[in-house]
Amino acid sequence: MSTQTSLSFDPATIPNDLWIGGQWRDGGTGNRLDVVDPSTGKVVSSVADASIEDALAAVAAAHEAGPGWAATAPRKRSEILRRCFELMIERKQMLAELISLENGKALPDAEGEVTYAAEFFRWFSEEAVRLNGDLSVAPGGANRILVQYQPIGVSILVTPWNFPAAMATRKIAPALAAGSTCVLKPATETPLTAYALADIYREAGVPDGVVNVITTSKSGATVSAMLHDPRVRKLSFTGSTEVGRKLLREAADQVISCSMELGGNAPFVVFDDADLDKALDGAMVAKMRNGGEACTAANRFFVQEGIMDAFSKGLAARMAALKVGPGYERGVQCGPLVNREALDRISSWVDEAVGQGAETLAGGKAPGGDGFYYPPTVLRNVPTDSPLVRDEIFGPIAPLMSFKTEEEVIASANDTEYGLIAYVFTEDLARGLRVSEKLEAGMIALNRGLASDPAAPFGGVKQSGLGREGAHHGILEFCEAKYIAVSW
Repeated sequence: MSTQTSLSFDPATIPNDLWIGGQWRDGGTGNRLDVVDPSTGKVVSSVADASIEDALAAVAAAHEAGPGWAATAPRKRSEILRRCFELMIERKQMLAELISLENGKALPDAEGEVTYAAEFFRWFSEEAVRLNGDLSVAPGGANRILVQYQPIGVSILVTPWNFPAAMATRKIAPALAAGSTCVLKPATETPLTAYALADIYREAGVPDGVVNVITTSKSGATVSAMLHDPRVRKLSFTGSTEVGRKLLREAADQVISCSMELGGNAPFVVFDDADLDKALDGAMVAKMRNGGEACTAANRFFVQEGIMDAFSKGLAARMAALKVGPGYERGVQCGPLVNREALDRISSWVDEAVGQGAETLAGGKAPGGDGFYYPPTVLRNVPTDSPLVRDEIFGPIAPLMSFKTEEEVIASANDTEYGLIAYVFTEDLARGLRVSEKLEAGMIALNRGLASDPAAPFGGVKQSGLGREGAHHGILEFCEAKYIAVSW
């Protein structure tokens, strides 16, 4: 595979120090954290390593900036957010290439992420001026009930590596629209995107201290220190359920409001009456968006017996035809996994499933060589106790299982601790809606391979999280409702 880059920018020009109180500063540890290109396994940059003191300085900066930002007119906040959107769109190509460089995703996916990420600023620029309260008469007639929405305050935002732009803007935009300030801690695998965006926020007019960005090699201790600072009032986390549980325990000590977007194990259900081409189109989007490294990725494919042969052959052909290579090269459709650990995990899970009797229809073996590549893979008749079925895959693997009845597939789809999203394909609208209501998931994509939209509430049930991001719900996560009892 070629490792020749075709970037339109020099990675050395991307900011790589901590962004605290409107200043770039080195980390207090004196160390630097390497950023690796997963397409080659080579280091492309390094970023500052924050100490706990740095993190608390970021909290202090956010706290000091809080009153001024909360008092800023909603229209002014709206215009700044709109400018963030415009600058992101203007620099879409650079940002997409940067995401591909440090994340590995194919350039079309990265370009789609930048558009999606920017849209949160446009959406919440509009929500900033529509944060309406309520006025009503108490049922007993004694007083009026006046409800205002006020900024919740300093918010800690912890984001993962798989969508380094969108997971940040999905939190920062509503926080700023509500009048809250924040400290962002991005994943150390993909920190450059966060720092590039911080520079955009500065240029767009976000005041010093309103957004702070830190990277650290000691995430657990650093986030814990911030969560035990009494100035912090909000935690918004996107990541694994395991880490989310730990953070909820930490946040309990200061009774901090928590929003959690956690793991998924999405079922993709195809009924016999589904439009085959539509189902295959949807499967490729739901499975291969971001190379399968997404919490919303289709994880378990349940295909009714009558359509199984046609669907499995069609999916295998489409998956095998994808071009694998460095994500930032034009024409590549599937980039590498994010790191060696992910590659080794995926390889062992596939080998185990095949050893238990699964049939390989496409892919199934890592090519070796530089980079962390695994080919798009389709397995049929995967055992139900396989990690590919029980756990979140986070890779380009599609395990297929057949089913007979509607009741059977609903039970199988719900047989997981997760409940983020589910996909259903059927030409019977009544069945589609009936099944959608019975599936235990916060989001349903009915005859679609994509559901995410800044204007829609994103979030899950069960062990997939708490709260919602996007829509009007997203801004309320960064507000406190204040009730004033008044008579006149």
